[in-house]
Amino acid sequence: MSKLFDQIKVGLDETLEEQLQWLDPEYGSYRILKKSVDARQNTPFWVYRIETFSKGENRPEISHPVEKLKKTPLEKPIIIGSGPAGLFAALRLIERGVHCRLFEQGSTATQRMKSIAAYWRYGTLDPYNNVCFGEGGAGLYSDGKLITRIKSPFIPYVLNRLVQFGAPEEIQYLSNPHVGSDKIRKVIPPIREFLRNNGCEIYFDTPVKKVLFENHRVKGILLKDGKEVLGTKVVLATGHSSVPIIKSLAQDGVTIEGKSFAVGLRIEHPQKEINKIQYKAYAEHPALGAANYRLAKHDNKTGIGVYSFCMCPGGYVISSGTDSEGVVSNGMSNYKRNSPYANAAIVVSIDHKESFGSDLFAGLTFRQELEEKAKAGVTAQRGSKQLPAQTVMNFLNRRNGDPLPSSTPSGCMALRLDQLLPENVVKNLSQALESFNRSMSGFISPNAQLLGVETRTSCPIRVTRHSQTLQSLSHLGLYPAGEGAGYAGGITSAAVDGVRIAEAIWQEMNG
Repeated sequence: MSKLFDQIKVGLDETLEEQLQWLDPEYGSYRILKKSVDARQNTPFWVYRIETFSKGENRPEISHPVEKLKKTPLEKPIIIGSGPAGLFAALRLIERGVHCRLFEQGSTATQRMKSIAAYWRYGTLDPYNNVCFGEGGAGLYSDGKLITRIKSPFIPYVLNRLVQFGAPEEIQYLSNPHVGSDKIRKVIPPIREFLRNNGCEIYFDTPVKKVLFENHRVKGILLKDGKEVLGTKVVLATGHSSVPIIKSLAQDGVTIEGKSFAVGLRIEHPQKEINKIQYKAYAEHPALGAANYRLAKHDNKTGIGVYSFCMCPGGYVISSGTDSEGVVSNGMSNYKRNSPYANAAIVVSIDHKESFGSDLFAGLTFRQELEEKAKAGVTAQRGSKQLPAQTVMNFLNRRNGDPLPSSTPSGCMALRLDQLLPENVVKNLSQALESFNRSMSGFISPNAQLLGVETRTSCPIRVTRHSQTLQSLSHLGLYPAGEGAGYAGGITSAAVDGVRIAEAIWQEMNG
């Protein structure tokens, strides 16, 4: 009979096995259910939740089995986009016994990586293969972080399936699960091959121009080459940057609403400084690795929030634009998190209704204008592929200055970010940085730098859907999914949303 033990505290130089021997002297094996580090005291320690098994007892495998339809339906749902939402919608449908068709405007992960490398090195942008578009979606190059604030019974399923396809087993129990950009690229191809071998038709380099409707019902999709693909169920999993297809939906009368979002900059520190702030005297302890942080400030009077997002310990700041006329910053880190730099987005919330009223696409326009302004600033200084940068000290003091060394493979160029962003955003960022420095003494550092612009934290629109059927409120058969439809904010939440969509389709087909 297995036993559960919670809140087991283990020192950095102690072993879990020593604690278990004291708690359950007769245990034969164990499974880690949760692991986190508590660094709030002067001496950090590990905190575990453990399930032990007696000697000779078989440890049951965690598999999350899925019930399959007895008969494969003739209809094949259409999925647009192969990011986390699209891939997991397809995976769940296949496991349910529903064959499907997946269309991706970009290429496979291998080809996509070549295009991204060319963009970072030479500034040559491929509009269909970049940090946001192509197999794996934006999540393929956004650190492989699996942290999510949502509550869903499908989270263990998503993590388990990632492990089955090659992700580290620890993501199922770490409090801050992380695959790494290098490892998640190796997980995506096995998922693709599994889908292909089990009834999913996958079409790469095949942009979808629009969804086709008839009498407010889906009738298929129109490809860029003019070919129509018919079907009564379309999963819209296009990601937060596929603007043309969203605008085509609005033209066809699909119910869409403006959604609040956030914009700001990415801050970069030497990782050693963050380690020292968080771990103090234990900053260099080999058991701890690269420290992370999560920061937030909320103004109760204005309702404006400023918070850290996509924190990348031991990571890199990357250029992730999808338009040759704009510049966008993002962050990533590999599994070992061994870059000498730490970075995170520091963004200010933008209330859509208060800022733009009823103008549906004003948030997208605002985002585009900031990105183009950033690119124009770089171009004006005879740059091409660089990210605009300003030290934190210079940003707070509103002055010029040379940029610091950076992790970004595109290089950086000095630009007055305090003049590039709207004044209210600059003011809120400045106040937040001062606040963050009070909670993390040393956060405002001579070695800290801001890079811009961080504008793709989420999509400024939502394709509204029914809370139960998950279909569009206005057009039956359209299933808005993931970040691009306004229902997720990261790899795990997008994947979970894809699973929910697949479940809704399966339930309908299953009667």
